[in-house]
Amino acid sequence: MAHVLGQNQYGKAENRIVRVYRDSTRHEIKDLNVSVSLQGEFEDVHLTGSNANCLPTDTTKNTVYAFAKEYGIESAEAFGITLARHFVKDTERGVVHSARIRLEEYSWSRIKTPDNTSRFIGSEEVGHSFVRDGGEVRTCEVVYNGDTDTVQVISGLKDLIVMNTTNSEFWGYIKDKYTTLQEAYDRILATQVTARWKYSFDGRDGQAQPNWNRSYQHVRRHMLEAFAETYSYSLQQTLHAMGTRVLNNRAEVDEVRLELPNKHHFLVDLEPFGLKNDNEVYYAADRMYGLIEGTVHREGVTPVIPVA
Repeated sequence: MAHVLGQNQYGKAENRIVRVYRDSTRHEIKDLNVSVSLQGEFEDVHLTGSNANCLPTDTTKNTVYAFAKEYGIESAEAFGITLARHFVKDTERGVVHSARIRLEEYSWSRIKTPDNTSRFIGSEEVGHSFVRDGGEVRTCEVVYNGDTDTVQVISGLKDLIVMNTTNSEFWGYIKDKYTTLQEAYDRILATQVTARWKYSFDGRDGQAQPNWNRSYQHVRRHMLEAFAETYSYSLQQTLHAMGTRVLNNRAEVDEVRLELPNKHHFLVDLEPFGLKNDNEVYYAADRMYGLIEGTVHREGVTPVIPVA
């Protein structure tokens, strides 16, 4: 019985790319997940193993990064059209009949800070600090102890993704024969914040409850402001600044626990394509990652938030 090769396609899926525009002190970013899939004259690749008509998936990945530099990313739609046309029209011998580009765009908002008293539009924004929209989850844990007639309230959030496109360095660390990491004097600092904070409220003797919603919003705001305003030499330093800012401004909070995975952004080598990457095009890695954890609490307070 004869067998027939049916529908087939191939490409590079989920190319994570962050494009930073540094034309002024008010930076712009485009954060995309780009998947490329090609259809065409690929029968021989499957039937005989000949790669004569095969454009490597690694090449499609490189094209995504190079095009981000050469053409920029005005919109996901326009970027996808440019890529698709290239793969069909510019691949030799016309072996690619169609190209499907799937794009996801992750939205970021600017972090506002209260220190700038200027009155022009955008004066309350830090030009290089962003918080990604969506995905944030508010958390809470309440424990009531019947023996003592007390409650313990630990509030928090998770999946709050933040980024600084400058004002971050990392150098002067221990080096041994296994160290390959290069020192960085201007890097992207990004993390996915998981934070928990314990309230001093325990419900004793008719103690009035805090305004939970207002307190949550203020704690969140102080963490974001600390992230934006801290010139960071390590993510550990930023963690301490975020926890300290909360304790300095929210009397109802006794303890803050933070878990900050370092969402690494690596510069893409564009030299093979004759392009200079001037801190503009990055590969956004989701694994593996450094995980920075720590607790900041008031003096005399015994920490109770469990370590993950």
